[in-house]
Amino acid sequence: MKKGLEKFNELVAAFEKLPGVGKKSAQRFAYHVCLQDTFGGLKLAQSIEDAIRFTKKCQICGGLSEDEICDICSDESRDASLVAVVENPKDILVLEQNGIYQGLYFVLDEITPENIRKLENMIVQNGAEEIIFAFTPNINSDALILFIEDQLKDLNVKFSKIAQGVPTGVSLENIDLLSLMKAIESRTKV
Repeated sequence: MKKGLEKFNELVAAFEKLPGVGKKSAQRFAYHVCLQDTFGGLKLAQSIEDAIRFTKKCQICGGLSEDEICDICSDESRDASLVAVVENPKDILVLEQNGIYQGLYFVLDEITPENIRKLENMIVQNGAEEIIFAFTPNINSDALILFIEDQLKDLNVKFSKIAQGVPTGVSLENIDLLSLMKAIESRTKV
C-alpha cells in the first residue's frame, strides 16, 4: 500500500496476527471498523482494552476470571468430586458451552512441580474422587496422563479420560488410523 496509510496498515497487520485471520480478512475488518462502523470500531477497541486489563487467571483452577477466584470455583453447586484437567483456559470455555459437565476444572498450562502440587491440593481440599483428563488425543497426551497418574497415585482417586474415536456422522474412510484404532479399543457393548 502507498505511504500515508501507516495507521490503517498497522491495524491490518494487527488483525493478521489473530489466529485464522488472513490478509484479506484483516483488510475487511480494518476497513469495517475504520469506515463502515466507526462507533463499533471504538467499542471494539474499548472492549479489547477492558478485557486485557480485567481478565486474569483464577488462583485455584487457572481458568479465565475477572476476580481472584472464578465463578466455577466459587459455585458451591458444582460437583467437587469431579475435576477435569484441561490443557488451557479456552478448553473450559468449550466444555462450559454445552452445560453437560458440572464438575470443577484445573488448567495444566505446563508440567511443573508447582502445578502438580496445585492440582494435588485442589483434589485434597475438594475431596475429589475422579480426575478426568480432557486433553487433545495424541501420544504426548497419553504420556502426560501416565506421568500425572504416577505423581498422584497416593491420593486414592479414579482416573479417566474423555472418549476418543469416530465422530458422529463421519464415514470410516475419512477417519485417521489412530482414531479408528482408539475407537476399536474403546468399543462399548450394545
